[in-house]
Amino acid sequence: MKSYAKTLLLQDDPEKIEAYQRYHQAVWPEVLAALRGAGIIGMKIYLLGRRMFMYMTTTDDFDPQRSMAGYERQPRVQEWEGLMRTMQERAPEAPPDQWWADMELVFDMDWPQHRPRGEER
Repeated sequence: MKSYAKTLLLQDDPEKIEAYQRYHQAVWPEVLAALRGAGIIGMKIYLLGRRMFMYMTTTDDFDPQRSMAGYERQPRVQEWEGLMRTMQERAPEAPPDQWWADMELVFDMDWPQHRPRGEER
């Protein structure tokens, strides 16, 4: 299993933030099926103010460019993503080629140096 952390902003508009949250209470079934079909096992999005943090887990063979290409070609997904972009904006730290910007892992409690002595995984 692989994991990814990404960030994005919502536009500074309380109505759009509320709409975004409402849409994510009932994500379109075709979008969920396409995410699963791309190899995404789990996805969680957290919100603080306007800053979003997405944590997703994927199959071992998931490749972001290759795996998401099929997802992005589906008409209902294109409709969903277009709608979501009307409420989102790129994080200022994001590189120009990323909408949801990749975040750097700086701590993992499971790293060998953080495990109790004698504990192996």
